[in-house]
Amino acid sequence: MIDKLSWIAIYPEIVLLVMACIIALADLSVVSARRTATYVLTLLTLAVVAVLAGMQAVNAQTIYGFGGMVVSDPMGNWLKCFSSVVLMAALVYGRPYAGDRDMLRGGELFTLSMLALLGMFVMISGSNFLLIYLGLELLTLSSYALVALRRDHAVASEAAMKYFVLGAMASGFLLYGLSMMYGATGSLDVNEVFKAIASRQVNHQVLVFGLVFIVAGLAFKLGAVPFHMWLPDVYHGAPTAVTLLIGSAPELAAFAILIRLLVEGMLPLAFDWQQMLALLAIASLLVGNLAAIAQTNLKRMLAYSTIAHTGFMLLGMVAGVVNGNSYNAQFAYSASMFYIVTYVMTTLVSFGIILLLARGGFESDEIADLAGLNQRSPLYAAVMAIAMFSLAGIPPMVGFYAKLVVLQALVATGQALYIALAVFAVITSLIGAFYYLRVVKVMYFDEPLTATTVAAPRDVRAVLTLNGALILVLGILPGGLMALCAQAIVATLAG
Repeated sequence: MIDKLSWIAIYPEIVLLVMACIIALADLSVVSARRTATYVLTLLTLAVVAVLAGMQAVNAQTIYGFGGMVVSDPMGNWLKCFSSVVLMAALVYGRPYAGDRDMLRGGELFTLSMLALLGMFVMISGSNFLLIYLGLELLTLSSYALVALRRDHAVASEAAMKYFVLGAMASGFLLYGLSMMYGATGSLDVNEVFKAIASRQVNHQVLVFGLVFIVAGLAFKLGAVPFHMWLPDVYHGAPTAVTLLIGSAPELAAFAILIRLLVEGMLPLAFDWQQMLALLAIASLLVGNLAAIAQTNLKRMLAYSTIAHTGFMLLGMVAGVVNGNSYNAQFAYSASMFYIVTYVMTTLVSFGIILLLARGGFESDEIADLAGLNQRSPLYAAVMAIAMFSLAGIPPMVGFYAKLVVLQALVATGQALYIALAVFAVITSLIGAFYYLRVVKVMYFDEPLTATTVAAPRDVRAVLTLNGALILVLGILPGGLMALCAQAIVATLAG
């Protein structure tokens, strides 16, 4: 008999699954070329799910359900809430683009997006290796289909094939690593694995061997160097609306499984996995920022930018345990959570502007396509400039504070190695500022290629303006979101 708490723990998932099925069936009778009814139903569902997750997060309770396989805690619920809101914004930005490119012949864009979100929810809620893996597979299988959604487009089909082949290999890495952990500890439950490792009665070499494969699988999902090969090609080849979908909310779910697997399950092995993450972070910061400088395509530039930002987020994960002492863990992991949430918020704006300019069959994904945007539309140029300044880490944008708290977490350790990592991160960020400021220069100082003004539907204009304002406001007043992240991490570490 399944107890009531188990059902409470998965309320958002149940609503999302039921509504995804209902919307898929209801869409069969929709005749509108723009899928208006499907679109509105999807947004309403996501809003309800976001409210449900937010209410559970505010309750600040940690609930284990289904024999400990599922956990509902503040960190997970806030990430679910943010993921739902991010997906809502992504669908608002992407719908006009998808409609112009005949991607709305069916409701697949909406139903697959909801199933991908369900996969993220399962990943976030999973307290069992098997459940986390199933959530990951639901997300990635939905993502493969989304990338190939533009069936008559050869580049998108090629990107989907690359994503599928490399994704299958990464899933194999992760599954092999998890099976090694199961073989060593005798359990698939995250908390039981933690206890088995902490008992020090398990062969350390076997644990580290499995850990290497787990970190490799996670690094692929995050797009960290040297497992980043798929990211620029998929970002570039996928329809821009889909690029935004796979480059935003899934980052939050990937952060969640880092916490679930490495912190909640394998914190006694922190000395080992922190070294691996440190190497991944260094390589990602260096390769991501240097490769982005050479890009003329805006989507590829943002792909390499994602790799660099992944490296920065991983630095926070590296600073949690110092000399076997976890006194810095709360601050370090909350800094990483703050960083990934604000990065995703900024990514929404940058791709939202690309989608806005890409209407009418023109992709507008080259940096040169933004030339003179300020003369054509001062509002959208300003919003894009805010996003670029934030990604570069220039005050008073929220990206500056996000970088600052990660650097503070590194410096707070008092260790020379961590301080050196912080200095390295600052240097690579200065390199990265070049390609972000280049975009601003093109928008404000280059002559426009066309005299046409930029028009946007009211919903796109409203969400884009709000999104840009949020980046600025949270940069000036970051305390509330930072406190929320800190409380969520404290509750997770305590649970």
